[in-house]
Amino acid sequence: MASLKPLHGTELVDCARANAKQGIETAAYQCGYGDDLNKFAQELRKACEEMNLQVKELNELITDQDLILNLGKGEIVAPDTASEL
Repeated sequence: MASLKPLHGTELVDCARANAKQGIETAAYQCGYGDDLNKFAQELRKACEEMNLQVKELNELITDQDLILNLGKGEIVAPDTASEL
């Protein structure tokens, strides 16, 4: 659910991280900035600096842990029984 007002600080970073995979437009909208991508990027940089995070782009908020969680989202291809190997 999109925020009704623009988020700031750790809430903004958390929301941006949660929506980073969908792109900057979606992240900005979900964080309460609508179509104002410049304001979103500016506030996100400010929030990251306050948290001592060195982030230059939105996709840098996606952590290795996030990527590992997606590894299990594939299709399993295997025989129906052990004798059908």
